[in-house]
This record gives sequence, C-alpha cells and structure tokens, in this order.
Amino acid sequence: MRTVALLVPFLFSRGAERGQDVEDTLVERLQRGDAAAIGEAYDQHYGAVRGFARRLTGDDAAAEDLAHDVFVSLPQAIQRFRGGSSLKTFLIAIAVNHARHHVRAAARRRAAMERLALEPEEADASSPEREAGRADLAQALNRALDALPDAQRATFVLCEVEERSSREVAEILGVPEATVRTRLFHAKQKLRTLLEERTP
Repeated sequence: MRTVALLVPFLFSRGAERGQDVEDTLVERLQRGDAAAIGEAYDQHYGAVRGFARRLTGDDAAAEDLAHDVFVSLPQAIQRFRGGSSLKTFLIAIAVNHARHHVRAAARRRAAMERLALEPEEADASSPEREAGRADLAQALNRALDALPDAQRATFVLCEVEERSSREVAEILGVPEATVRTRLFHAKQKLRTLLEERTP
C-alpha cells in the first residue's frame, strides 16, 4: 500500500508532463501552419474563449463574433507565442486584444433592446416581480460595465467573473500585477458609484 502511495505523485506528474507535451506539439503544428491543428485548438478551447467573450461583452452575438475572430487570427498570432503561458491563456489574451469593437457593438445592441423594452405592451401576469428585479439589476450592471474603460472592464471580468489570479491576469493583459490590482480597484469603485447613482 505504501508503494502505491509513493507512486501517486509520480504518476500524476507523468500525466501532467504528457499533457504539456501534447500542447507543445499542438503549438508547434499551429506555428507550422497545420490547418488540422487550428481545428483541434478550436475544439479544445472554443468553449473557454466564448465563455470569456460572453462575460466580457454581455451579449451572445458579440461573444460568437469575438470567439470567431480569435480563431481566425490564430494562425498569424501564434507566431508570437513563446510558451510562457498555456495555449488557453494565450487565446484569452487574443480575445482581450480584439474586444474593443465587440464591447462597443454589444453596448449599442443592449441600448437598442432596452429602448424596445420601454415600449408599452400588455402586462405579463406570469412574470414574478423578483424576476423583473433581477433583470433590472443585470441590465444596470451591464450598463455600468459598458461605462468602464476597456482595460478596467477586461481586468474586472478576468478577476471577478472568471476568478483568475492577479498573476494570470497580468500574464493575459501583458501588464505588471500591480497594474492589475490598481485597475481592479478603480473598476470596482466606478461600478459601485454607477450602481448607486441608478438606485432610486
């Protein structure tokens, strides 16, 4: 039994090494322009990239477009990859770089939808007040996020929504950890102020 216990860390480390080897091979294939490797990277990481894009933009259509742009630009972007992070982290960094246009487009779409929602319509007795209150809060938060500068918005989503460490966020954004903490502090302050201003 003791022998098995001694082997467990060894077996896990070997598994992690094999996983790293597989990723290294995939990156090498991507850098050689292997079209099949792009499909594999898409299959492995699309969910994570789209999930991040959805949290960043607050809009399904914008998230789809942003995730699509990330993988379309991957063959060119991968040439800059030096192996200092995981491929998934690198893809999230590409998404951050592509996000500005998508965030603004999503904000415009949300504003249009909110204007439509203000038009009179028959009351729906089946919608509970609690759901309406939650929807109002979500809209207020999305509007407040729209008002943040791009760098603060990306930092807030990565740290608070995706719960990444400040070290990983610094790696994704290409800034020092101290900058991440400063941006997060200012983002939280601004969000708090904006949400308080909207409270009747």
